[in-house]
Amino acid sequence: MREPSIFTRILEGEIPSEIIAETENAFAIRDIHPQAPVHLLVIPKSADYRNVVELAAGDPDLLAELVGLANTLAMEHAGGDFRLVFNTGPDAGQTVFHVHAHVLGGRLEEKTLGA
Repeated sequence: MREPSIFTRILEGEIPSEIIAETENAFAIRDIHPQAPVHLLVIPKSADYRNVVELAAGDPDLLAELVGLANTLAMEHAGGDFRLVFNTGPDAGQTVFHVHAHVLGGRLEEKTLGA
């Protein structure tokens, strides 16, 4: 059995963090190391999926819910324009193996890579 991820520990209240949005199956927080003026994380409450590929294969409805929540947050925090990034694997920058989406916004330029 895996250790609970930092996101599970935040959701369970073990690690303090402000949950800025929540649905039945997902929640959102601010990234503690922002890479853009707006940098939010959208996270499923379930830790069943390590990355977006597993999530898409195992629960496409949950993936759609994450994208919908990302869109809502972008409307509220970035005027509706945003970049949605899923890092998949350590060589792609994934450091927490509990699938999550980075919502980046706020005057991004094409040359910015995101997180």
